Amino acid sequence: MNAALSRFTTHPMPHLMSARAACALLLPALLCAQTPATVTSSDPREIPLPPISTPMGRLPGIAELPVRPDLPDVLVMDDGKRVTSPAQWPQRRAEMRRTLEYYATGQMPPAPGNVKGVEVQTATVADGKVKYRLVRLSFGPEEKLALDIGIFTPAEGGPFPAIILQAGTPPGATPLPRLPPGPNQGKGENVLLFVGVGNNPAPRPSVAPGSGSATAEALAARHAEIFRRGYALVIFNPNDCAEDTTLRELDGRWSYRTTRFPPAYPGYDWGILAVWAWGASRVADYLETDAAIDRTKLMVITGASRNGKSAMIAAAFDERLLGAPVVTGGGGVGAYRFAGPRRSETLDIMELKYPNWFSPELRQFRGQREKLPFDQHWFLALCAPRPFLALEGDTDIISLPAAVQASFRSAEPAYALLGATGRLGVHYSRHGHTFNAEDWTALLNFTDRHLLGKRDMIFDWFPSEAELDAAAAEKRNPLP
Repeated sequence: MNAALSRFTTHPMPHLMSARAACALLLPALLCAQTPATVTSSDPREIPLPPISTPMGRLPGIAELPVRPDLPDVLVMDDGKRVTSPAQWPQRRAEMRRTLEYYATGQMPPAPGNVKGVEVQTATVADGKVKYRLVRLSFGPEEKLALDIGIFTPAEGGPFPAIILQAGTPPGATPLPRLPPGPNQGKGENVLLFVGVGNNPAPRPSVAPGSGSATAEALAARHAEIFRRGYALVIFNPNDCAEDTTLRELDGRWSYRTTRFPPAYPGYDWGILAVWAWGASRVADYLETDAAIDRTKLMVITGASRNGKSAMIAAAFDERLLGAPVVTGGGGVGAYRFAGPRRSETLDIMELKYPNWFSPELRQFRGQREKLPFDQHWFLALCAPRPFLALEGDTDIISLPAAVQASFRSAEPAYALLGATGRLGVHYSRHGHTFNAEDWTALLNFTDRHLLGKRDMIFDWFPSEAELDAAAAEKRNPLP
């Protein structure tokens, strides 16, 4: 077998099993005990966030929730009844989505139903092989929201299945003004200790550092394989939907709620990742009307790290999308209940550094992850029966393979119920916290198989503890 393809193969695994059975069969013994995370009390110096009243109302708080050491079963209804037929899945899916929106992502507004696009620029690049268009979308209340997207397609043929990439500003678009970062953003410190700019004020820059977009010619060259295989590439900047800053207003609000999309929907408590996911769905709204895009195929949504987390959320909540997130880390594909070993990111770490990415309700589970009424495998289960691919790095220390594997094995019963066994995929590339050519090759091989019916590959290989140790010893692509 070709060595480059051997990493996609695996041994057959049982699909219908409890999370505890999956743990005993597949995961290292030290993780099977699922030792609770160290309880982390709220710092009394934290400045509270103002509450936001949403249409969803109130769900049980942590004091009302039971301890659940195992991953909550995707096939058990809220009333305790087991899901045994596909006919019951829509009801269960709606229950799970409601729980995830309340506790994990924050509630999103409904689709606006009025997305329109105006072509702003066109160009032919890559020696005439690729067509590029800059399109400005408008939507939302009074059509006051806007989003620039860049659409690359092969110059001949079509329509093409689309790959939506969360990246930088599309070529030809004007980068938007950006808020400064929070005073201790990116330092691994508790960002709830400050409002305003703190002791380290930063002026509001006209644009984000390094936000100048690559040219259409450069992007077409970088992604030539996408077009060779017959796909369209659509890019947008998620920061044009919500600004990625931990900065807070003097009243305690997150400053991201004052710009971009959130002010149009003040009665929703969506975190930044949810805003980005909602933005991806508005891109999909437009692409369904674009003659160059094959609307009979699922649209792929991808991105790396925080963009990977939002890609996962978008795929879970939007049934038009095929998720292919990259190196998602904490709050991504891996189950919270298993995270922590090998310096991987935990719920506590994410809520210390970036609580603005998530629902404000998630903070109450710091130190008590075993009381979560969900876990990250629910996002994967909501994708069923659609294909889903997690792209990981074998030296990406913030994402624990055992936690990713736990999510996969505990989401598989939903796929089995719907006759879609084998559509959950994972690929481990030889790198750390990055998104490189090996990931793109795996992504395209996966979509070739599931969208175009071309390749017959299995994406179900997880590195062992020994393989992780060997990869770490090589010291390739360490986490920045």
